[in-house]
Amino acid sequence: MAGLLLGLKTSLKLSLPTTNLLRAIGYALLDFDDQWRECGCQDQPGGIEPAPVALTQATGIKRRGAEVVDMKLEVVMVPVADVDRAKNFYQALGWRHDADYAAGADFRVVRLTPPGSACSTIFGTGITSAAPGSAQGLHLVVTDIEAARAELADRGAEVSEVFHDAGGVFHPAGTEGRVAGPAPDHKSYRSFASFSDPDGNGWLLQEITTRLPGR
Repeated sequence: MAGLLLGLKTSLKLSLPTTNLLRAIGYALLDFDDQWRECGCQDQPGGIEPAPVALTQATGIKRRGAEVVDMKLEVVMVPVADVDRAKNFYQALGWRHDADYAAGADFRVVRLTPPGSACSTIFGTGITSAAPGSAQGLHLVVTDIEAARAELADRGAEVSEVFHDAGGVFHPAGTEGRVAGPAPDHKSYRSFASFSDPDGNGWLLQEITTRLPGR
């Protein structure tokens, strides 16, 4: 890059301010290249497509002169109609009971956390305007899809059979395109099982054994 800028300066006889501008552009390009290599994006299939991983700074990459602040997902809102029924359901699945706080008849917050999860769920009374059962596509990541499905079934959940998507990638909403059984060779990100809570909020188990670089 430095040689390119020097060549441009010599051949075009650029003024000093323009030279400084080109030098700044060169630094910016080198900075982006460092971020691209640090996140491992060049090793992912698809070439240029994974670039947003580098651009979003998801792996703690430092920007020039500043570091991106961590933002960790803490809770997911699950809208329910019957708080006690939902609480009993999720506790029966083995989820940790963290809190149950009420302030009068119109406000109550219940917090439960799936085993091994850093993110919790909350539901209750007076905490969301979303319709009960409207949360869909909530993902629970597991390393053994068959074992996780069997455990949920033993605990009383109505869980689908393990499936993978006909397109071979992320499964869309609904049941169309489901192919029975796990993905070939249990390839990460591609095997699922689904279940719902008593209000109809939809969950997916997703098997991930090896994450993509930078995740």
